Amino acid sequence: MNAAPATILLIEDDLVYTRLIEKHFQRAGIANEIINISSGAKALAHLFERGEEATAEPILVLLDLNLPDMNGVDILTRIKADPALKQAPVVVLTTSNDSEETRQCYDLGCNMFLTKPAEYSGFAALISQLHPFLDPPRAPPAEP
Repeated sequence: MNAAPATILLIEDDLVYTRLIEKHFQRAGIANEIINISSGAKALAHLFERGEEATAEPILVLLDLNLPDMNGVDILTRIKADPALKQAPVVVLTTSNDSEETRQCYDLGCNMFLTKPAEYSGFAALISQLHPFLDPPRAPPAEP
């Protein structure tokens, strides 16, 4: 019996980026369910409410740092401090390229820090960098 692919938790408040990421995952043939949450408070509730109906640990957390209600660094800190979640890979996806912010995220345990591309075509390359974190890992699609 095959288990369903694990979920990808996308914590992103910008609907345009959300749709671009989802579209490029689909184009890359990634079958993992993507759960999009647009605020930090809702993301923390999703991650830390572990009742009987709690969702499984995400295989990958894609985390925007600039959320409307809190800084993504605070979410990263909570994830990496939690014994049940600290092994979940976290990839920071942000418009920032601040070297201090990058260092801080790596110090807290993020697995990768990626700057969102300004061009639409850059999203395919960004998504291809995430392949090592997927379950099971998938090879990038062959170029046509």
